[in-house]
Amino acid sequence: MRDAVIVEAVRTPIGKGKSNGSLAHVHPVELLAHTLRSLVERSGVDPALIDDVIGGTVDQVGEQAMNTTRYALLSAGFPETVPATTVDRQCGSSQQAVHFAAQGVMSGAYDLVVACGVESMSRVPMWSNVPPGKDPFGPGVAERYPEGLVPQGISAELIAAKWSISREQMDAFAVDSHRKAAAAWEGGLFDPEVAPLDGVSRDECVRPASTTETLAGLKPAYYDSGFAERFPQIEWNVTAGNASPINDGASAVLITSSETAARLGLRPLARLHSFAVTGSDPLLMLTGVVPATEKVLRKASLTLDEIDLFEVNEAFSSVVLAWQQETGADLAKVNVHGGAIALGHPLGASGTRLTTTLVHAMRLRGARYALQTMCEAGGLANAMVLEGL
Repeated sequence: MRDAVIVEAVRTPIGKGKSNGSLAHVHPVELLAHTLRSLVERSGVDPALIDDVIGGTVDQVGEQAMNTTRYALLSAGFPETVPATTVDRQCGSSQQAVHFAAQGVMSGAYDLVVACGVESMSRVPMWSNVPPGKDPFGPGVAERYPEGLVPQGISAELIAAKWSISREQMDAFAVDSHRKAAAAWEGGLFDPEVAPLDGVSRDECVRPASTTETLAGLKPAYYDSGFAERFPQIEWNVTAGNASPINDGASAVLITSSETAARLGLRPLARLHSFAVTGSDPLLMLTGVVPATEKVLRKASLTLDEIDLFEVNEAFSSVVLAWQQETGADLAKVNVHGGAIALGHPLGASGTRLTTTLVHAMRLRGARYALQTMCEAGGLANAMVLEGL
């Protein structure tokens, strides 16, 4: 079986997902088109050689409907002969796109493929694809979970309660994310991965001056009297400060085999080593990163200590801190350039955003192995191991 390598990785700056956000004026198709265009310009590949473009988008409705990825590649100027599809594994949609793309290369189905993702949360807010009064779960799920499932914010609170994670711990983790992101920007570490767009060149949500004292003054983001009665163990410590914001952004990676890379004169950044996807309790919902990490390490025949860098999506501080408790990972190796709490979480774009940041950090730090994992709505998680080249 052939290998699969990443030869280029790029992302937009990440804007606030609000009407006054720096990228709110950009149609989501154009956000993604910008990264696709940047990807081929930086790599120098002829887009006609690309066998497929696999994109992730979560809220596939309105301006993000009708297979957004296809129209993005057309807007980017790719030949009409290049196909595209858009996948949904919730927050891990574009990481799943990476899995599919790499597996296609390894199997011989593809020679050159793009994995990418986009989300414009300012223009297509979360849950836009579920009209008021409509049930996306159906009667079978209601019968299986008679007390009802819960929103992600409640899951984050349940995780904090189950793992005894305090407000102080979550706020301190969030401040550290902002500190690392600000330092990375000041040190020029994001420059190789970010393609400025319409005069926007930096991530909009990074707050270098953030402190635990400031965050301590924020009110709980998800307090609900009904859930408080149902879950008396919740202490209501999840806030807007220790959770990821809503954002606009896009990202893309170019994947091929070592053989094809050599033939085309492309420099591999990292090898896609191993993959895993898992399901977990849909009530806690966000804990799948723990079994996904264990599963991908088994597949890779590696131990946790052999991993030099981790990217664990910071949907909420409690998710990463619970993952750390369960795995024993060294937090000094986790999200070394900051995570989603600081940089932002444009849902469908986040998987390939993490990959983009990770492959550049691996090269910068000379990492041998790196692991990326993401929690996803419904009790899902993706994980993969990358090998430095």
